[in-house]
Amino acid sequence: MDAQSQWTGLDAGRLERITEHLERNYIGPKKIMGCQVAVARHGHVAYQKSFGSMDLERAKPMADDAIFRIYSMTKPITSIALMTLYEKGYFQLNDPVSRYVPSWKNHRVWISGEGADMVTEAPTRPVTFRDVLGHTGGFTYGGGLPGVGIQHPVDKIYRELKIRSAGSTDTMAEFLDKLAQVPLLYQPGERWMYSLATDICGALVEVISGKPFAQYLQDEIFGPLGMVDTAFYVAPDKVDRFCANYQRGPDKQLKLIDDPATSAFISEPGFKSGGGGLTGTTADYLRFCEMLRRGGELDGHRVIGPRTLELMHMNHLAGGKDLSTMALGTFSETANDGVGFGLGFASTMGQVETGSLGTGDYYWGGAASTIFWVDPKEDLSVVFMTQLMPSGTFNFRGQLKSLIYSAIVD
Repeated sequence: MDAQSQWTGLDAGRLERITEHLERNYIGPKKIMGCQVAVARHGHVAYQKSFGSMDLERAKPMADDAIFRIYSMTKPITSIALMTLYEKGYFQLNDPVSRYVPSWKNHRVWISGEGADMVTEAPTRPVTFRDVLGHTGGFTYGGGLPGVGIQHPVDKIYRELKIRSAGSTDTMAEFLDKLAQVPLLYQPGERWMYSLATDICGALVEVISGKPFAQYLQDEIFGPLGMVDTAFYVAPDKVDRFCANYQRGPDKQLKLIDDPATSAFISEPGFKSGGGGLTGTTADYLRFCEMLRRGGELDGHRVIGPRTLELMHMNHLAGGKDLSTMALGTFSETANDGVGFGLGFASTMGQVETGSLGTGDYYWGGAASTIFWVDPKEDLSVVFMTQLMPSGTFNFRGQLKSLIYSAIVD
């Protein structure tokens, strides 16, 4: 066994199957333009590699310091930020959000009909901080059921009020007050639906802390962890490191959908989306994951307490149910069977139900097929970055889990 394998308990030869798998199945056939994988165990990087191209049109090979759109991998960062305020005593999980957003006392719940004929009722209880951290508050993304596309009468109100995260010029307070005018899709806590809930969390960070959301992230997370390239936009001197983003077309060919030279991500946005606005590198996100793996601390900087973090990746769905039972619609980053959801993270409840190796890991993904997970039991952190939409095109997480867990030999 080589020295690296002794430190990590991962067989280096078996880990090389990642290289073979990605080159044979994805890079060679041009199913993706390029990607990066980082695997760390017991605090040591066991595998880190860049593949393919970061920009096909400019024939740029994937750079180790390439910057990616991480989309919904912003959500765990935002959730950690809000929970640092929980640790400072600003709220309890079962507190109503209306403590900080008085207009939310006016919430109604949709029953039937639409427009002037819409029937609503009072919520059985207020929307809580637990609800917005866990997508159980009754909010939506305003674009129909995820993965189904069926338009709902409530979604029409989101569009009429122009409630959105991307391209919005609303202040955080305006965003929150607009959401008071939209009926909740279901009674708080009764279902789970992927939604603007984590954008709400970002807005609450700003409202509660009294500090701009981006500044709070910089001061409490990015600065202490040395995440030097993670931000809501790519600075002018870093644009040459920014990847192109592609979509897989009906003909199975890659189509450029966001050129780095003209991308919206190279200008500072008005609304800072806690649900999907960040860009960053594999190295930065691995530092975030390593902080999580170590129970909330890295290199002497504690971001969050270990017991708070443990609470966050427990399953908070009602009755201990999984997402296959609780979720309305589907969501493309991950599968539902045997998967619980906590405060900003999904978690694997059982290997048998999910049909994958590893249990107790917690994770999320992004719209451009990025993935991360942290496994406290195996003392493991994994980051996968690429730029391919939609995220459900290939099961990178399932495939990487098979490749990585089968290389654990201690």
